[in-house]
Amino acid sequence: MLFSLIRGQLNFQTAVAQILAVLLIIFLILPFHEWAHAFTASLLGDKSIKYRGRLSINPLSHIDPMGALCLLLIGFGWAKPVPVDSRYFKNPKIGMAITALAGPVANVVAAFAGSLIFYGLIGFGGVDLLLSDLWGYVGTFFSYYIICNISLAVFNLIPVPPLDGSKILFAFLPDRIIYQINRYQQYFSLIIFALLFLGILSGPLAILENGLLSLIENTSMGILSLFGASF
Repeated sequence: MLFSLIRGQLNFQTAVAQILAVLLIIFLILPFHEWAHAFTASLLGDKSIKYRGRLSINPLSHIDPMGALCLLLIGFGWAKPVPVDSRYFKNPKIGMAITALAGPVANVVAAFAGSLIFYGLIGFGGVDLLLSDLWGYVGTFFSYYIICNISLAVFNLIPVPPLDGSKILFAFLPDRIIYQINRYQQYFSLIIFALLFLGILSGPLAILENGLLSLIENTSMGILSLFGASF
């Protein structure tokens, strides 16, 4: 993202709003995503979680400096993964799948909360707010924040190691196939990055992201309309 600013692809207003949104995601949403993994694993019986210092929203417990820098520079990043010991789960495969799903769900919840605030400002804020200079920053901030969360949720659900979606997929695969897939995990990571760089994944991911965005926006406006908001 900062590279886009340097190249002159972003105006000042958009750059400021997007940088603030990314900082919020780095210091609040990425920790929330990882905390969701840790909290779910703990609920399912993983007693080792509380000793790893990950049952916290404290950003210092979750932030990966390189992942945070990449998110700020290019709009794609990550946090430190939560170590989970599936031996504590009654059903290790199902337990890991539920734990993995908790992270993307946390991003969907964060996007939905942002959407409620965004459309609440529109529905209750009146014309004066929407026409003010401040709205340019506020609107861009929430739009980018919501889209980033949706993108993180959808991307993490790709069923390829080391993404969360792979652990959901593993719940339906025999152990011998899981073992073979994990053997080549590093290659899968390289393939994913290559596909992203080449733009091959852009189309399929955009379809899923737009579908989820529409669902969140329509649900938010529907709920707010019940309380008298007008759009």
